[in-house]
Formats: sequence, structure tokens, C-alpha cells
Amino acid sequence: MVERPEYQSRPEIKSVSSVPVFKSLGEKPKGPIERLLSLFADVRAGEGAGVITLAINVFVLLFAYYLLKTVRETLILTEGGATVKSYSAAAQALLLMLVVPIYGWLGTKVVRVRLLTGLTLFFVLNLVLFALMGASGVKLGIPFYIWVGIFNVFAVSQFWAFANDLYTEAQGKRLFPFIGVGSSLGAVLGASTAADLVKAYKLTPFALMWIAAAMLLVCVALTWLVNRQETAKPTSEMSRHAGDKLGAQDGFRIIFASRYLTLIAILTVLLNIVNSCGEFLLGNVVVQEAARFSDLAERQRYVGQFYGTFFKWQNLLSALAQMFLVSRLFAAVGVRGSMFVLPSISLVSYSVMAVAPVLSIVRVAKIFENATDYSIQNTVRQALFLPTSREAKYKAKAAIDTFFMRFGDMVQAGVVKAGSELGAGLAGFAWFNVTLTVLWLWIASLLAREQRKLSF
Repeated sequence: MVERPEYQSRPEIKSVSSVPVFKSLGEKPKGPIERLLSLFADVRAGEGAGVITLAINVFVLLFAYYLLKTVRETLILTEGGATVKSYSAAAQALLLMLVVPIYGWLGTKVVRVRLLTGLTLFFVLNLVLFALMGASGVKLGIPFYIWVGIFNVFAVSQFWAFANDLYTEAQGKRLFPFIGVGSSLGAVLGASTAADLVKAYKLTPFALMWIAAAMLLVCVALTWLVNRQETAKPTSEMSRHAGDKLGAQDGFRIIFASRYLTLIAILTVLLNIVNSCGEFLLGNVVVQEAARFSDLAERQRYVGQFYGTFFKWQNLLSALAQMFLVSRLFAAVGVRGSMFVLPSISLVSYSVMAVAPVLSIVRVAKIFENATDYSIQNTVRQALFLPTSREAKYKAKAAIDTFFMRFGDMVQAGVVKAGSELGAGLAGFAWFNVTLTVLWLWIASLLAREQRKLSF
């Protein structure tokens, strides 16, 4: 792995956290923004404006994604292409093997702010073309479904690569939990607003594409704004390197040349398989419960009501954990300790499911697992790249968050197919996840050891 500069990992004054605010001994006086944000995270003097801008940026990005997710489902289901879901992960992975190296090459030609805004503008252009073609009658279900899968992982990955590049390791550990609040709220409000817009204003899928494109333009403006805010700070070591271009190393080669990054890639695949198999298990239990209704409309109503309630509690717990728990957990046990929270929950959950695969248990277990994944584990995933080089932050992270994540989807699809043909049953899939979770804990322990070597 490319060696990271020393300035990225200089330690800073340790904070003394208290409820409900964070305070640090010996720090400069905080302004009103920082005092307010200290209710949620250890935000210090001069950091408030940049942190809020980044949180708004990822809020808008996730809001736009959930609008597009609604469009995706509408197009794929109404154009008769639902079977593409089984093959979309493979198509995305193949495309990402081409896209990631091209993106890495561009990073050697332009500075970070132009790289990120150029990528976002490319996605905006894609949406404009999709909207125009869709309005003219072209069927877009399959290509748009695949495109959204690539857009989601790539855009979010590069937002966090940018955040990694703005802050030192010590700052990132403190500030990422609050920035993640924007992500959680964007997902919650984006999902609910999409349905309201369609219902209240009769908006077509293509109208939602235009709205999402406009929101991505807002993201471009916010990226330029926060880059300007952070580079204007004369005391920021990180800001002095904003004009540096990336090295010529390929993202995949960077990963396999580093034990640390390779372990992150393996962990990403394992997490995705476990979570996806869990979703499959939940879906099967729900279908079994719905089968007691003889009428199709009643079965559909039951499934719709179940998932509406399920997502509501999942998103609520995720947002609360992101706002009030993640910062304090990072302060108490650090990134390394936080790494073991989700696999521990998953191990207990799937062990119980294997013994009693009933809906009441599966529902509660998956709510807690997903809420933890979208809050604590998501922040851990981003913070793991803090002690890496700039090339790893942009290129290796892009490969891990896109290709390796979709590769996990491909493996999960194969597991489900093989398990179904062998008649594994719900308990069988649960025990399979228990086995994978034990492996996950072992990989996490190896990763924690490597992280300790890199971190201060």
C-alpha cells in the first residue's frame, strides 16, 4: 500500500465526553454552531461550518438516491423486467471492473474537487438523457436498474473519500458520526417524500429524474463550498494538499498490495452476503405468514403493511443511533472496538433465528441488525480509510465500495440458489449465516490488529 503522509495521523488533544455534550480540555472557545453540534459529536472550534456543509451534502445525495430508487422500482416492475434483479449484480460488477480503473486514471489528471464534481456532473448528464429517452417512449427498466446500482455505491463512496481527504485521522473519528446523521436523515426523508410526491402531484418517473438531477447539482455546489471552507483554513495540514493529484497506482493493485485493504475488501463481501441472506430469510418468513390469506389483494396488503412498519422502525432506530450513540461509542471504544458491534448482534440474531425461525423473532432481529448496519457499521466502514494514503482513499475505496460490494451480491445470489435447490430451509440459511458471522468476527479481529499498526 502507498505510504500515507505523516500529517494525516498526528494525534490531538483528547476529549472528555459527558452527557449530553462533548468537551475537550485545552481547546479554543467554540462558537454557537460548535456548541450546538456538541450535543451530537465532539465538534471543536472552527469545525462547525465544514461539518454542517458535508452533512447537508450527503443528506441531499441520499435524498436524491431514494427518489431514484423509487423510479427504479417503478420502471423495472411496470416494464416486465423484474427478473433482472437476479442478474443486475453481475452486470454491475462487470461494468465496475471497467469504470474503477478509468476513474483512477482521471484522478491522476485533475485535483480532487474537479474529480468529484466531474463525476457528479456525469451522473447528472446520465439522468437528463434517461429522462428525455423515457419521455419519448424508450423502455429504460433494465439499463436504469443497473445504472442506479452503480450510481448509489459510486457516488456515496466518493463522498466519503472526499471527507476522508479533508480531515486527519483524529478529526475523522470525531466528526464522521455527525456527518453520518445527514446520510441517515436523507435516506429516511427521501424514501417518504418520493411516495408523497407521486401521490400528491401525480409525478411521472421521468419528472422525479429531473428533480434528482437538480439535487445532484446542489451537491456539486456544496462540494465546492466545503472544499473552499476547508482549504481556506491556514492551520489545516490536510487543506494544503488539496491541489495534489493522485498517484498512478491502480485501485485493485493497491488493495491486493496491502493486507489491511485486502481484509477490508473481504469484510465487505462477507457483510453483504450475511445481510442479503438475512433479507432473503425475512422475505420467506413474511411470504409464509401472508399465505394464510386466500385473497391475493389481502396478501399484498399484508406484505405492504409489514414492510412499511419494518422500514419505519429500522430507519428510526438507525437515525437515533447515528445522532446519539455512534459518537459516544467511537469515543469509548474507538473504531476498532466499534467494528465488533454488528457481527456480535448478527451472531446472536441468526443463532436465535436458526432455533426459532418465526416472524416475530426474525422481524426484531433484522430491525436491529439493519439499524446497526446503517449507523454504527456504516460509520466504521468510512473511518477504516482514515489511516490510509490518498490513493487508497479514492481509488481503493472506490473499488471496495463498488466492485467488492456487488461481488458480494453475486455470491449471495449463488448461495440462495444452491441452498434452495438443496432444500436448506429457513433454519439452514440461518445456520449458514451463523457460520459466516463467526468468520466475519475472525476477519474483523485480523483487521483490528492491522488497523492498530496503522493508527496512532
